[in-house]
Amino acid sequence: MAAAVREGRISARELLELHLERIDRRNPELNAIVNLDVDRARAGAEAADRHQATGGRLGPLHGLPFAVKDTHATAGWRTTYGSRIFADHVPDEDELIVERVRRAGVVLIGKTNVPEFAAGSHTFNRLFGTTRNPHDPSRSAGGSSGGAAAALAAGMVPLADGSDMGGSLRNPASFCGVVGLRPSLGRVPEWPLYNLWETTSTGGPMARTVDDVALLLGVLAGPDPRTPLALGDPGPTFSRPLPAGTGALAGLRVALSVDLGGVFEVDHDVAAVVESSAATFAGAGARVAAAYPDLREADDTFRTLRAWHLQAKLGSLLAEHPGELKPSLTDNIRLGEGLSGADVARAYTQRTTIAERMRLFFEEYDVLALPVSQVPPFPADQEYPAEINGRVQATYLDWMRSAYLITVTGCPAISVPAGRTPAGLPVGVQLVAPHGADRRLLEVAAAFEAASVASGS
Repeated sequence: MAAAVREGRISARELLELHLERIDRRNPELNAIVNLDVDRARAGAEAADRHQATGGRLGPLHGLPFAVKDTHATAGWRTTYGSRIFADHVPDEDELIVERVRRAGVVLIGKTNVPEFAAGSHTFNRLFGTTRNPHDPSRSAGGSSGGAAAALAAGMVPLADGSDMGGSLRNPASFCGVVGLRPSLGRVPEWPLYNLWETTSTGGPMARTVDDVALLLGVLAGPDPRTPLALGDPGPTFSRPLPAGTGALAGLRVALSVDLGGVFEVDHDVAAVVESSAATFAGAGARVAAAYPDLREADDTFRTLRAWHLQAKLGSLLAEHPGELKPSLTDNIRLGEGLSGADVARAYTQRTTIAERMRLFFEEYDVLALPVSQVPPFPADQEYPAEINGRVQATYLDWMRSAYLITVTGCPAISVPAGRTPAGLPVGVQLVAPHGADRRLLEVAAAFEAASVASGS
């Protein structure tokens, strides 16, 4: 699409109208895009066409319709964070991620729906309601970037931004049959933040193909003087064309595990798809072994740091608006209030141990493959799956372990479509690479994508 606009085969206005037609057909049922502003979008598309006609410099995303995740502040555009408290909030400045996509030439059309303050991996809130899965609208689209994933899968936008703490880019990508990348920590800098040294959440790209994820990562990545932990590789490092075909898998050392040695329960249908990916890898020349890193401290580490983060960010808001936040979020903020300095220190010490183990693990293997989510898309009227294979899930986080245990490693992880359940619901496989190896991970993911298509997965 970007090439077609650049080459004059279609105008930005014509491309926008095609997407608006799709939004008009699909969004009333799916509820993926919120704060849609058609008039402003058309004005933006016309401005993009005028800029091109006068010979202006074109960004890599020039003319592409784009809806920003509703947790990312967008200057002049209502940004609610999925909360009634911010129902009328209009920021004065863009977040860095929004700055970058605007500079790349997108045509903004609206925001994508999120759970309240992006907490939880099912997209619903009391302001806009529930986002539904394009493959089966009775099912969840995942979260917290669920609106983004559903809009992508339904063809309402060509690319989408998101963020990921415990799986918020990866889980909805798996549920909706698209691609979602949680980059290495520091790869996609975020600004402003209440804590620029916070290292559990990161922004990242989503798209319908790995190539398109690489295109958007090339826009989102790169250093910025306002973000001290940003990695130094420039964005174009990642948007260079990826090698075609499956050659990147030849000789690749793949460690594959369905449950990291029994650390979490996995739905049988999901497990079958992940196990079948071994044949996909092997068929393209990779060497696959049943192996996994030791992440036994990762659950306590993630839950401690998440509660600490939520209390620091939202504790004062809860005090000002008691009863306004959803119960599960309130409980996690309260949990953060009870943490001691020793608890937080323990979590960071454990995280250091985990990082060292991952470094050593990746001396023996090139990539780790495991489930993205432990369940297929669950009914949209549930907050979270109460059980897996008949085993009760005690909290709304339990079913997300396969994603959030990887979070604390700091490594890049990508969800790539790998197959479907017998009911036809999408299932992704999660591929993990060493910290900093985002480009290599994209190459492997693209090759796996090609091998999956070739095998009919």
